[in-house]
Amino acid sequence: MSESESKATLSELGARVRAWRSRRGMTRKQLAADSGLSERFLADVEGGKGNVSINSLEAAARALNISILELMQDAPRPALARVQGLLGRLDDTQLDQAYGLLGSTFGLSDASGREQRVALIGLRGAGKSTLGGQLAAERGVPFIELDREIEREAGTSMNEILLLHGQAGYRRYERRALFRIAEDHPGGVVMTTGGSIVSERETFDLLQSRFYCVWLKASPEEHMARVVAQGDMRPFDTTRGATDEAMEDIRRILASREALYARADAVVDTAARTLKQSLKDLERAVPQARAA
Repeated sequence: MSESESKATLSELGARVRAWRSRRGMTRKQLAADSGLSERFLADVEGGKGNVSINSLEAAARALNISILELMQDAPRPALARVQGLLGRLDDTQLDQAYGLLGSTFGLSDASGREQRVALIGLRGAGKSTLGGQLAAERGVPFIELDREIEREAGTSMNEILLLHGQAGYRRYERRALFRIAEDHPGGVVMTTGGSIVSERETFDLLQSRFYCVWLKASPEEHMARVVAQGDMRPFDTTRGATDEAMEDIRRILASREALYARADAVVDTAARTLKQSLKDLERAVPQARAA
């Protein structure tokens, strides 16, 4: 391999690590802590500099909760590519029919009660907790925050889960919580989810099979303003001069997840909308609640 080819390979690898980190909503410091690699080393990797060993790649992939093959390859599985090719020829009505057929044929839809269990997805600052609580009250069903249920499942706080078990352990507890919530609420529930749940294919598939998903959408500027108003800037750096960087983080995370969020059953854009208007939009976007 020539020197120019080697540089191109390292640059591509760095871009993939950076893209996966953005999809997970992780800072470089968080990835360093979970992988055991130094921030300086990760900065070099993402910048396409220096040599990268297989062991280092495995550590980074494990912390990102993906396989090293997923990190190295960007082509979908051959069988999946063939199915996607067929689905690409269908119109929207046919796609809805195909979705229902696949779910019922392979037992993926868990149709019993799915449309009564509403899951709100989206980045922090979209209004999930505020709108979710009000929607639950309107529908007469429980309101649940998935993060709190994950803590309940693990018997400890979110910080402790990540510290003791890393991202992979967190995702295991998350899937357990989703199974339990779906089973416990056949008659309906409104649930908020973490912004990065769409980045985990297995978890997001599980969520979609058992909950009616609504993407609460907002502009990067509104996300930022709402997060600042909440007084909780996790995971963004709030040191002097870091505001512009935090805004770029939000833009990058939104861009990397937009296609995933768009897989939701419905989309509600809260940009430039009042709370009352957004609640009405959300009520129209979800299936009608069953009569008690």
